[in-house]
Amino acid sequence: MAKQPESDHFLDMFSRFGRDLKLPNVDVQAFLDHHRKNLEALEKSARASAAGASAVMSKQSEVIQQAMREITQMAHNYQAPASPQDFLTRQAEFARRSFETAVKTTSEVADLARKSGTESIEILRDRIRDAMAEIRAGYDKK
Repeated sequence: MAKQPESDHFLDMFSRFGRDLKLPNVDVQAFLDHHRKNLEALEKSARASAAGASAVMSKQSEVIQQAMREITQMAHNYQAPASPQDFLTRQAEFARRSFETAVKTTSEVADLARKSGTESIEILRDRIRDAMAEIRAGYDKK
């Protein structure tokens, strides 16, 4: 049975392979640091997206609860309308308020989603810019 070399670590094997082929030395630590920063940026971006999704869900829940409170209040305060005209006036007022609330909350939810998406993309954009600078600096050294 052939005796294996003492160091079977992948990076050591990779380094020996590079030396044998007379490839330029690779700064493994710099390579790992570069990719660690990439993963950290992805994690930070994912957290920003998750926070945005949570904010959107909270806002939607708040809107539903408010609508239920209004409907409940309307049911408690219900009095038989004196005339069909009065009934239609109440219905129109309720529909108008519901529509205005829906438009307002839809706008707020869209703003939350846009801000979350923008923040997430900016995190990734910044990392890409930094990564390109790191790559350029690596080539400038050579």
